[in-house]
Formats: sequence, structure tokens, C-alpha cells
Amino acid sequence: MISNRLRKRILRHHLPLAAGCAVAFAALYFTRPYPDWVMRSSFSTAYPATVLLAVTLLLGPWNLLRRQSNPVSSDLRRDIGIWAGIMSVLHAGVGQCVHLRGRPWLYYVYSAKERHHSLPGFPLRHDLFGAANDTGLVATLLVIALLATSSDLALRKMGTPGWKKLQRWNYAVFALVAFHGFAYQFGVEKLQKQHLGFVLTMVLCVAVALVMQGLGFVARRRRDAHRQRAIA
Repeated sequence: MISNRLRKRILRHHLPLAAGCAVAFAALYFTRPYPDWVMRSSFSTAYPATVLLAVTLLLGPWNLLRRQSNPVSSDLRRDIGIWAGIMSVLHAGVGQCVHLRGRPWLYYVYSAKERHHSLPGFPLRHDLFGAANDTGLVATLLVIALLATSSDLALRKMGTPGWKKLQRWNYAVFALVAFHGFAYQFGVEKLQKQHLGFVLTMVLCVAVALVMQGLGFVARRRRDAHRQRAIA
């Protein structure tokens, strides 16, 4: 049986989020000039994932600024994170097939023809292309870990401190995604210059997240100082 809480989450959160992701994916997929479905799908999952990931970093500071309680885990923040994770994993999976069809390992290591670029005995890529892909890979692994523990069961099993410590890796995920996105926009995709609107979307996501986190930090410090004065 589905609990009332889960039913409400499905109706209020998951269905609207699924619909929003589908609309965003379709809008990007059918308007991009890329030649095949792989490139279109990679692009069309990247931006919804980034926007949703940024939103997960806004909810906590927003509660603090409104002087409302900021629980350890909220259904809205968790459900947005779940859909950010779903779109991220889809993007990572499809993205392995965009540039090097059938040879995804070359995203991370130099090919035999490129070994002259590598360090002796160290075939891992150390160029911008490699760094962009490495950060994307690490971000995806972290997202999978966050998705796997985005449940009440995981919260009970791990305990509040351990679960919260793991969920804070969301900040690292966002930083890695930001580097990955900017590296592709300004360095890797030399033959596919991104439209200014998409560059501004990435810049806006990062800027708003940083500003809101800063405001939330200040609000938290003020709240804690007020509580200490009240106790004293």
C-alpha cells in the first residue's frame, strides 16, 4: 500500500518534476541542430540536470532567509534532488557515446596515437578534455551515492549525522558539474559554439547558487548569535 505521504509526494512533486523534465528535454531535443539523437539527448539532459541541481542548493538558504525551520531532510528538496540525479545519470550515460563512438575509455586515457601527449607510464588524460570528463565522472558517482541514500530507510540506517555528512557532498557535485559545464562550453566544444542563452543559463545557475548560499550562511550566523544572546 502506498502511504498518504508518498502519494502526496508523487502528486505534488514527482509528477510535476517528471513533466517539467520531459518538456525541457523535448524542447531542447527538437530545437538543437545536432546531427543525431545521441548528441541531442546528451545536450537535452545536461541543462535540466544542472538547473535542478542548482535548485537543491537554494531551498535551504531560502528557508533561513524566511526565518522558517530548515529540517535535516525535506521531501521537496529530496524529490528535486532525485530528479536532478536521474537527469544527471542519463546525461552521463548518453554522454559516453557523443564524441568517441564505441570507445568511451578514450574520454579518460590517451589513444595510442595521442600517447606522445601523455606522461611516461601515465596514460590518463591531463588536458582540458580529460579534466572535463573526469569531473563529470566523479560527479556522476557521487550523484549515484546520493540517489541510493535518498530515502527514509537510508536516513534511519545511517543516522542523522552520517546521512547529513554524505548529503553535503551535493556541494561538491555542483562544483564539479560547474567545472564540467564551463570546460565544455568554453574549451572542449570548439566546433560547436554554444548559444549565448545556454552559457548564461550555466552562469546564472552558478551565480544564484553562490549568492543564496552566502546569504544563507549570513542568516544562519545571525540566527545562532541571536540564540546565544537569548540563552545568556
